[in-house]
Amino acid sequence: MFRRIGNTVVRHPVWTIVAWLIAAVAIVATAPSLPSNSDESSFLPKSYESIKAADLQEKAFPSAFTPSAIALYQRTDGGKLTAADKQDVARITSELADKHIDQVQKVVPGRPSQDGRYTMTLVQMDSKNAGQPKQADAAKILRDDVKQLAKGTDLRVKLGGSAAQALDQQDSSKRGQALIGIGTFVIILVTLLIIFRAPILAVLPLFLIGIVAAIANGLIAYATKLFGLQANSSISSILIVVLFGVGTDYFLFLMFRYRERLRAGDEPKQAMVNAVGRVGEAIASAAGAVIIAFLALALSTLGFLKQMGPALAIAVTVTLIAGLTLIPAVVSLIGPKVFWPSKSWRTEPENARFAALGRGVQRRPALTAALSGLVLVALSLGILGYHATFDLASGSMPRTKESMVVQDEMQKAYSAGAAAPTDVYLSSTDGKPLDQAGFDAYAQKLGAVDGVASARMAQVNKAGTTADFTVTLKYEASTDKAIDAVGRVRDVAHADAPDGTEALVGGMSSIYKDIDAAVNHDYRTVFPVAAALIMLILGLLLRSVVAPWYLIASVGLGFGATLGATVWIFQEAQGKPGLMFMLPVIMYLFVVAIGTDYNILMIARLREEAREGREPREAAGMALRHAGPTVAAAGFILAATFATMMLAGNSLLTEMGFAVSFGIAVAAFVMAMFFTPSLTALIGHAAWWPGHADRAEEPAGTEGIGSPADDRDAVHDPAGRRG
Repeated sequence: MFRRIGNTVVRHPVWTIVAWLIAAVAIVATAPSLPSNSDESSFLPKSYESIKAADLQEKAFPSAFTPSAIALYQRTDGGKLTAADKQDVARITSELADKHIDQVQKVVPGRPSQDGRYTMTLVQMDSKNAGQPKQADAAKILRDDVKQLAKGTDLRVKLGGSAAQALDQQDSSKRGQALIGIGTFVIILVTLLIIFRAPILAVLPLFLIGIVAAIANGLIAYATKLFGLQANSSISSILIVVLFGVGTDYFLFLMFRYRERLRAGDEPKQAMVNAVGRVGEAIASAAGAVIIAFLALALSTLGFLKQMGPALAIAVTVTLIAGLTLIPAVVSLIGPKVFWPSKSWRTEPENARFAALGRGVQRRPALTAALSGLVLVALSLGILGYHATFDLASGSMPRTKESMVVQDEMQKAYSAGAAAPTDVYLSSTDGKPLDQAGFDAYAQKLGAVDGVASARMAQVNKAGTTADFTVTLKYEASTDKAIDAVGRVRDVAHADAPDGTEALVGGMSSIYKDIDAAVNHDYRTVFPVAAALIMLILGLLLRSVVAPWYLIASVGLGFGATLGATVWIFQEAQGKPGLMFMLPVIMYLFVVAIGTDYNILMIARLREEAREGREPREAAGMALRHAGPTVAAAGFILAATFATMMLAGNSLLTEMGFAVSFGIAVAAFVMAMFFTPSLTALIGHAAWWPGHADRAEEPAGTEGIGSPADDRDAVHDPAGRRG
């Protein structure tokens, strides 16, 4: 099949390129804009208690005041607020309300802090648009206006709250995307120049993948709108890295094989057909593993991951199609001039380094497997210290952003949980009015829960069927202590609810509690499903039952080593309380799926060498000698491009950038280079049971472009190797 694709593309390169350009223009011109949502509650399904509580609040208390923005005031000299200062705050609050800013429903004064140094203005926005860009726009206007109104006073004012966090997250994301984009371009360009010493070849993948990126982003926007998926600004940053990193990987897989076939004496166009015919299966299998793993995220209960999975799957699918059609078409048009001005493509260098590594694996496979496995196991021990954090807003931007400064200052000036109180909604189950005589006792029981600062009955709806009890925790909403405390609040709220009533606990800590439960659900479903599907792809590619088991086990060990190293770096060395909650899921999929790419490339080459009649150990050594440079180059570029995410300046992308780049480096330079080939050499022919995929084939006759399809290369090089 892949030889037929190569034949068609090489025979009609211009039409192939034109088709891609037409598709790019049509999709980009008609695609909707990609929405963004920073509201954590929108990531959970309706079945969770925190979401049921939010829905109940909408029905029972439609006019309830829930601030989306908080203007925090303090004196410029840091002293206690004077009577004049309080008059200025009242004036500013009144004038803000009179401006009738879009999305703003109410502007009311807040209570001063106990030490008298701070006070607030609370701003309510339309809850239906929580987390949407229009509220970030409203926060920008509010921030500018409140600072302007405070001029000429002794007050310093900052704007925080969820809408301000959405604005700061948006700004941080734009800056991060720019830095990631520039870093990715520079790394790919410089690395390809060093490897090939050919400017055309260094620039070509950036141009071609740019076209692929435009098409992929358009298709993702279509899918997001069609299926009503949630989007988050971090996805755009991840997409840049995935498209250019994975696209460059497939470009390198193809170009290394194309150069090898030219060195073996193939005519240029035939060399491209042979390259696609031979390496196309490895590229398609590698991409298939990545796509399947990303699609497994559709099983996630979190809207953020549900959207990310299909988005990344679409991106890799478009990249795969480009790798088998667009790239071969363009390179076949240019021909060997793509390597200009270098002449090293004409003759094969000694490759002494990889040849020596190959001989080492061939001679001592047991020692190689033991040492590389020991490194992975040692790093994996760090998993024992793993903790999760759940504040997506603060994880998506630096702590120096204004909304984060407000959050930190409010924790010091007020009760740590005051910025995001917990609400317990007590409703009658029979539709009759509640007996309010027991409200004080119920509030006292809630207030006595360990971790609760205060609890009071706040309001009852007009029908008298639902009461809202405001519970203020002692801890900031996203901390482990707050999440544990809200769990205890739930237990008491449910157990002590009067007969004929039902209690639901809402608020940010309750949402984080449910996110924790959702992530644990994803660990039990997404992980095994992704692993099983990747094993199926490996089994189909290798026609083996044995090899997929130790290949997926080795990649799983690589995941453990990556998570362990990330825990040690960020939790132990930097003293962070934990890693972002979705990091293990994302890391698993990237490291397992993309890491499998290199295992596939190496094991496919090992099988190819075995089919030449070589014994398992010799085949492993030769595979490392000839596929090693490809894996090293691709692994370095992909790891380096993911590392650019650390430039974004926020903890989520910094942790993700380090973890994924480290995992890919482990996959390329430990697993694919040493662990996998040495294990295969030790297992021998049994690795291919029940088939005989490693047995020698009869030599095939030379084929030209347009000849009958055959998955074997037509031309052998003087050393007897296949291209």
